Amino acid sequence: MDDTIGIAVTGASGRMGQMLIRTIAETKGVHLAAAIERRGHDWVGQDVGQAMGGAASGVVATDDAAKAIAAADVVIDFTAPEATLAFSALCADAGVAHVIGTTGMTDAQIAELQPASQSCVIVRAGNMSLGVNLLVQLTKRVAAALDEDFDIEVIEAHHHHKVDAPSGTALMLGEAAAEGRGVALNDVRDSGRDGITGARKRGDIGFSAIRGGDIVGEHDVMFAGPGERIVLRHMATDRVLFARGAIRAAKWTQRKAPGAYDMMDVLGLND
Repeated sequence: MDDTIGIAVTGASGRMGQMLIRTIAETKGVHLAAAIERRGHDWVGQDVGQAMGGAASGVVATDDAAKAIAAADVVIDFTAPEATLAFSALCADAGVAHVIGTTGMTDAQIAELQPASQSCVIVRAGNMSLGVNLLVQLTKRVAAALDEDFDIEVIEAHHHHKVDAPSGTALMLGEAAAEGRGVALNDVRDSGRDGITGARKRGDIGFSAIRGGDIVGEHDVMFAGPGERIVLRHMATDRVLFARGAIRAAKWTQRKAPGAYDMMDVLGLND
């Protein structure tokens, strides 16, 4: 009997799904328990290792999410908001931990995860990397130290396949800046500028999004004041760092009571 942690990967054929499958195979203490794909996908019924162009892994992709989740210890999920909500309900039913890296979720959708967190551990984060979560903490501290003479702009860049903007990480950084200033982000958010927009409103937190090529993820938080600028930056060059962070979170869930957590909890940055 395998006593390592069994991980089910949703959206197995996607960029993050395949990265997770490879990284799980290289990580001690975990194994791939299931690979989940949508009904009708070409991978369903195929060994995922062979579907990825390699050797057989012994795990066949399935569209029976409920059965796959029930056989796992934890689910890692980088899919789409609607799919994530459905997976979360299945995790709650099975009492299986749910690590969520899905971005583009609305506040209402995030609130819909709350009932599931009463029955299972949920770790949700806009970014799973250690560096980004440290950047969040730094952003909060710098925002708290500077007054509204400093305009705050979050600038992010991603590959041309990304479908949501601003990125989940950019929103994390914006929330951190707003928290540092003691305001609600929704009250000061400024994004989607185009045309004659008028002068920037004092105290607003702006967002700028770049999409192009194969950029993995780059985030700057700029504090632009009179005569000076402070720029905090994180650059990701390989999405394996997100997979490693998600697997670290998956291991962490096995020691926790049901509830809603984030990567700050996993990394001990909330202590």
